[in-house]
Amino acid sequence: MGSKPEITNSKLIESTPDQDHKSLLQRLADTIDQVFWFTEIEPERVLYISPAYEQIWGRSVEELYEDARVWMQAIHPEDREFIATQFISWLEGTIPEYRVEFRIVRPDGTIRWISDTGAQIHDKHGKLNLISGIAKDITEEKLAKDAIQQSYLEIAQLKERLLQETIYLQEEIESTLRFEEIVGNSDPLRMTLSKVEQVAPTDASVLLIGETGTGKELLARSIHRHSQRKDRPLVKVNCASLPRSLIESELFGHVKGAFTGALSNRIGRFQLAHEGTIFLDEIGELDQDLQAKLLRVLQEGEFEQLGSSVTTHVDIRIVAATNRDLHAAVNAGTFRADLYYRLAVFPIEVPPLRVRRDDIPLLVWRFITQKKVRLGKQIEEVPRKVMDALIDYDWPGNVRELENVIERAMILSPGKVLILEDLVHTPTPQAAFQTSSASLEDVDRAHIISVLEECNWTIKGPGQAAERLELAPSTLRYRMNKLGIKRPAKIPR
Repeated sequence: MGSKPEITNSKLIESTPDQDHKSLLQRLADTIDQVFWFTEIEPERVLYISPAYEQIWGRSVEELYEDARVWMQAIHPEDREFIATQFISWLEGTIPEYRVEFRIVRPDGTIRWISDTGAQIHDKHGKLNLISGIAKDITEEKLAKDAIQQSYLEIAQLKERLLQETIYLQEEIESTLRFEEIVGNSDPLRMTLSKVEQVAPTDASVLLIGETGTGKELLARSIHRHSQRKDRPLVKVNCASLPRSLIESELFGHVKGAFTGALSNRIGRFQLAHEGTIFLDEIGELDQDLQAKLLRVLQEGEFEQLGSSVTTHVDIRIVAATNRDLHAAVNAGTFRADLYYRLAVFPIEVPPLRVRRDDIPLLVWRFITQKKVRLGKQIEEVPRKVMDALIDYDWPGNVRELENVIERAMILSPGKVLILEDLVHTPTPQAAFQTSSASLEDVDRAHIISVLEECNWTIKGPGQAAERLELAPSTLRYRMNKLGIKRPAKIPR
């Protein structure tokens, strides 16, 4: 074991005015909590290291006097190459100073942050023969700085979440206001609302099962409004309207660079719904890869953003809806059985409009009242034969179709009496509403084609197909492409 060299080494004496000054410097170095060090270049050896080294590094000064390489061995493996490069560049004069921060690993495994500054000492001939410096423990400062940076990061994430929530809520506010309450008092609707009332205060997952246009979203909003999460957002996702290439990012978010076009971080709908409710409409359209990820959210409340390995934890309630027979999908292997049972903790059948005909007059007047200002119409009377025709019709498109028909009738009515021309000229076979997914697609296709024909195949614009179907134009085009709907070619005259 080597012994600690005397600080009166001849080389140090050359750089120190006198012995009294040297003794004073040594006593000073021995009493402060920073590490003073002197190293000889050739041969490479430590000439002096102050006692604070043992306290900070947790190692004996004797082993460092014996082998100068112990200094580098104590540095965290991830930092060694950087420190070595900086040190050599400083000695060679390619960088002006040696001022670095690095981590050390103490023998007990704990990690400390060190700030090290060096100075070069030349002899009277200008040759570099000594280097000296001061190293200090900056762990507490570093942790405090990291904590502040983490706080800033969390604030930035909260700001981003608030911004996304604001944007989302602005997009949703129109539909929220339009469906302020559920209209109707028929027995089938009362039974449905009774189930909603029972399950709403709980945190159970709800699966709404019903045909297109029956008001499943309306019931989802009612469940949320009467739950303990009512002060947090209800976030809606239509699983059928989003392209497969975007739906994972839309649901779970992505980090910058996760895919071409991902120019910044984006939080997904699940993060927006944290401590609130997420409504997954047309859940039967979700592909199996995303079904597995959704199952994990339901079971463990966690997921990773697209392109990230960081786990995000969320606290959400899920309300899902479908117009498909998920039992058949499970049997066919296209829908996970474990996910189905997680979603269908409390299934609710939503009655079609044809089994709640008593509600049709109430709905007719509700739509007239809603639309008269926007359309500039003052409808005050609905003739009995018109109301009877509306009640007798089977409404394959349910409440949504009824709303569209009333709006069209109001536009065509010149006075205060509602005129109904050509109520329905398409067949309405009840068989179209069986539980097979193919027949439901046929119904969806027929309804979209019907609305497109009424609008002369004009998709975008006030009162046109996208607005009547309550879809964005891009979403309607996606649905048309998925269902194989194409505008008929014009027949040349």
